[in-house]
Amino acid sequence: MEKQHQKVLSYFRFRRIIVPIILGLGVATFLLIRNFDKDAFTGINWVWQSYFFIFMALLMMVVRDVGYMYRLRVLTDGQISWRRSFDVIMLWEFASAITPSIIGGSAIALYIVNKEGVSMGRTTAIVLITAFLDELFYIIMVPLLIIIVGSQYLFTTEGEYVFLNTRFGTQGIFIIGYLFIVVLTTIIIYGVFLNPRGTKMILLTIFRLPFLRKWRQKAAETGNEIIITSREMKGKPFSFWIKAFAGTFFSWTGRFMVVNFMIMAFVSGADHFLIFARQLVMWVILLISPTPGGSGVAEFVFSGFLGEFIPAGLTPALGLMWRLISYYPYLFIGVIILPHWLRRVYGKKGKKKAIVDYADKTDNEINQKPV
Repeated sequence: MEKQHQKVLSYFRFRRIIVPIILGLGVATFLLIRNFDKDAFTGINWVWQSYFFIFMALLMMVVRDVGYMYRLRVLTDGQISWRRSFDVIMLWEFASAITPSIIGGSAIALYIVNKEGVSMGRTTAIVLITAFLDELFYIIMVPLLIIIVGSQYLFTTEGEYVFLNTRFGTQGIFIIGYLFIVVLTTIIIYGVFLNPRGTKMILLTIFRLPFLRKWRQKAAETGNEIIITSREMKGKPFSFWIKAFAGTFFSWTGRFMVVNFMIMAFVSGADHFLIFARQLVMWVILLISPTPGGSGVAEFVFSGFLGEFIPAGLTPALGLMWRLISYYPYLFIGVIILPHWLRRVYGKKGKKKAIVDYADKTDNEINQKPV
């Protein structure tokens, strides 16, 4: 247990926090200097609507986090209070902000949720189901918005991305990413709701191939997680899934509407369905970003995907404002919450009990994982 504790704490070292800050602010500063337009800034007409829509952008971050907190309470059947849900979500976002986007903060989330007294089996199910719900939202929203805005306006011609040693434009990388998400979600649906043990056997069979064999142990762990999730979520009523997806819908809608309201503060008459849809494409690019929390990459792709909706010269500034609202706060909030959370779950009196509790859960659940 102590080894796991130290491993998780290693993710929160100072260098892991300062690197994304330097990357993000460095790229944002470069873009601001390169595209600085004094007339664009002096031409801003600050009226009451500008302040109102900036306030709404901030409010959307509250909606995002409350949606996540509500979903967590639904998935834990109310086991985690609203107050502790706030700590979990902030630390979860903090972990995601300081790890490469392609890795994410799921491993740390397992640790955090379990330390809130949730059994390891249910914790595993919660983390997997949150990923499933996020991907389901994406799968539903993409075709819906394509119908509304049209695919011909969805993609930008700027930028090339390398995947499997091949160069793709934004449309190509989006299609690859979307299909990957569809396949992954299909596997989760089949595994969790239809045939969990069969899914594990399929994964083990696939990963017997010579070029995949080194990941076979990870595939076995994934198969076990699917079986555990199926067992934990079996028999949940339809209302449970409606509530969980409602929290997902509001959190992701709040996340994307931050940009819409920011643009409303300075521009009138923009196509906000298209702006929302462009962010769905941006999300795929950021998902494969090798930098912590997409730092540096996010500021750059913001200009490429949304620059046409923003007055010339203001795009880098709004890109920086977007990150200041939606990304950097989690770094600072996480730094503040983490010491207090550690004292709460690893206090002098509680540390011994936490280790004993974890050992009991390990005996009852982890060592009995299906194989």
